[in-house]
Amino acid sequence: MAKSIYVGNLPWSATEEQVQNLFAPYGAVLSVKLVNDRETGRARGFGFVEMEDPAAAAAIEALDNTSFGGRTLRVNEAKPRAPRPRY
Repeated sequence: MAKSIYVGNLPWSATEEQVQNLFAPYGAVLSVKLVNDRETGRARGFGFVEMEDPAAAAAIEALDNTSFGGRTLRVNEAKPRAPRPRY
């Protein structure tokens, strides 16, 4: 089963390809989605990587608190998004 992994504290310059290459040694990367600011279009410094379960657990274990592009990554299992209140 595929798992979604939250990757935080990414350098602003990180590309989806760089993030995919970072996770690839741990298993097949199904998708990479870096989040951009809606107003400016600039990177927000976090994203999500989707991998199969055993590979996802290994990647989280290996990459959390490691340095990437001069920043310390936060890597953990993504939580489902809380519903936003509608106004």
